[in-house]
Amino acid sequence: MAAPAKLMGEGIGENAAEEEPRVLEPGAAPFGNFPHYSRFHPPEQRLRLLPPELLRRLFPPERSEARPILGLDVGCNSGDLSVALYKHFLSLHDGENCSDASRELRLLCCDIDPVLVERAKKECPFPDGLNFITLDFMNQRTRKVLLSSFLSQFGRSVFDIGFCMSITMWIHLNHGDHGLWEFLAHLSSLCRYLLVEPQPWKCYRAAARRLRKLGLHDFDHFHSLAIRGDMANQIVQILTQDHGMELVCCFGNTSWDRSLLLFRASDP
Repeated sequence: MAAPAKLMGEGIGENAAEEEPRVLEPGAAPFGNFPHYSRFHPPEQRLRLLPPELLRRLFPPERSEARPILGLDVGCNSGDLSVALYKHFLSLHDGENCSDASRELRLLCCDIDPVLVERAKKECPFPDGLNFITLDFMNQRTRKVLLSSFLSQFGRSVFDIGFCMSITMWIHLNHGDHGLWEFLAHLSSLCRYLLVEPQPWKCYRAAARRLRKLGLHDFDHFHSLAIRGDMANQIVQILTQDHGMELVCCFGNTSWDRSLLLFRASDP
């Protein structure tokens, strides 16, 4: 989102947490800046679809050479889902803090909203395993510096897995078709595996409708988008045909009708 710093993730804008209650209504915020996103879509709905042993299957210990699995969570909001994924994949229970966890899995979690990122840092129960940073992911220069800095600590050039959970719509609405294509290109080049949860087209219409009801400006790109319709299929086509990834698995749909799609780079 090399464009305006107002664009990405599930949260956005320095004063996001201070806005009026309208930002709490799903779809009303122009950039997806929900201060309490997990109230609308609890992490448990995603976790029930994902096998807890998924990362151990993808990255068997004997192949990982005792190096931690590195994950990138783009658009992490205030970190509720990031923490839930970390606990889920390491089979950690509430109140449990395994000292070896950070040696097995490290997550770099980014969001454009510094207020949400600060909340994530303060509330994270696993500070050794999850790093939260403020990042406009579409800003190429900043992205390269911050992600390379993290990866270099482990002698790596790419992440093992990326998480892109319900943020593709906000990228698409604020950056257009090319912005979505570019966003997926960046992720596919940075991650050996990629877990994507696209918002369906009905969410686009709902977001635009709620903006109009609030008397706010419509999304700049909404009416000109050529990529529309079955958004899960559209994203599968972009990642597989344009960016050389392979669709490994669809884990099913959440109760709010969003698919969880796992992709693999052609040469992971």
